[in-house]
Amino acid sequence: MSASLLPAAPEGALGPALVAHLDEQIASTQRLLQIVMAQAAAIRDRDVDTVLGSITEIQGEMERRAALERVRTGLLARAGAQLGVAAHAVTLDAVCSLIAPAEAAAARERSAELRGLLAEVGRQHGANRLLMRQELAFLEHLTRLLGGEEHGAYAPPGAGAPVHPAAVRPHRVLDLQA
Repeated sequence: MSASLLPAAPEGALGPALVAHLDEQIASTQRLLQIVMAQAAAIRDRDVDTVLGSITEIQGEMERRAALERVRTGLLARAGAQLGVAAHAVTLDAVCSLIAPAEAAAARERSAELRGLLAEVGRQHGANRLLMRQELAFLEHLTRLLGGEEHGAYAPPGAGAPVHPAAVRPHRVLDLQA
């Protein structure tokens, strides 16, 4: 039986719940985007405390998003029951066939906005990861220079050629030998 032949859900049931859920998803994703943008600035400023704080904020927002995912799963199950299909097979178009046209239009708009926001969060998070790798590579380079190590302080044991102790000259801040 096609979704268009099924009777629509009563007004005020699935439609408002879906639109409200999408609004919550958008708000959560906007908060996440703000956090990763602030994190990018902190990484560029080498503000370790803010970077670490942003990680905690991201974890908190991800926990809230897990709760939103449970609501989403419930909405899909409700729609799937009305459509006679499994929840994982429910599409936005299928849900929209069950709700009022105005709610369907609102849901489609919000879904498109959410997809755009999620894509931006993904891009910014990827850029942050790249910035962090660059900063860590710089830190490793400095550590190698200060420690007089050829292969880096963070190299796994046995990764470099053995260095004879007499070959390593200590870095002296004050050379008091005349």
